[in-house]
Amino acid sequence: MNIFRILGDVSHLLAIVILLLKIVKSKSCAGISGKSQILFALVFTTRYLDLFTNFISVYNTVMKVIFLICAYVTVFMIYVKFRKTFDSENDSFRLEFLLVPVTGLSFLENHSFTPLEILWTFSIYLESVAILPQLFMISKTGEAETITTHYLFFLGLYRALYIANWVWRYHTENFYDQIAVVSGVVQTIFYCDFFYLYVTK
Repeated sequence: MNIFRILGDVSHLLAIVILLLKIVKSKSCAGISGKSQILFALVFTTRYLDLFTNFISVYNTVMKVIFLICAYVTVFMIYVKFRKTFDSENDSFRLEFLLVPVTGLSFLENHSFTPLEILWTFSIYLESVAILPQLFMISKTGEAETITTHYLFFLGLYRALYIANWVWRYHTENFYDQIAVVSGVVQTIFYCDFFYLYVTK
C-alpha cells in the first residue's frame, strides 16, 4: 500500500458514490449508460472471485465487497427501480464489440492458464474499455449532466493515480505487472479527451 493506491481507491469509490447519489436524489438515470454499469459489475465480479480463496487484508476485503455491492445496486437502479428514466435509445453501444475481443485476449495473454487467473485478466482488459458506452452516449447526445462529468472525472483520476502507484511500486519494490499497466494506460488514454473538455468547460 502507498498513498497513490489509497488515493486511487478513494477516487474510484467517490466516483461510484457520486453516481449513486445522483440517481437516488434525482430519481433518474438520465445520461447514465446502463451498459457501462453492467460492464463494471462484470469487471468487479470476475476480478473479486478470490474473495472466497485469498485473504490479503481487511481493507482489501472490505473495498472489494463495497465495489461489488455498489456495482449491482447501480445496475438495479438503472434497469429496475428507475428504468422508466433510462435512455435506452441513446445507450446503444454494441457490447459484443468489447466482450468478444476482451474474452479472446484474456485467453491468449495471461499470467497463468487457470480459471481464476483468466477471469482476473478478463476483468483488467474489460475495465480498460468499460467506460466506452458512457463516452459513446455522451458523444451521441452531445451533452452530459454536471454530476455525470464529475463521476467520469473521478474515474479518470483513479486511473491516473493507479499509474502513479505502479511507477512507485516499480521504483520501491521492483514490481511490474505488464497486463495491468498496459490496460491502465489504455483506459487513461480514453479519459484524456474527456479531461480536456472537463477542464475547459
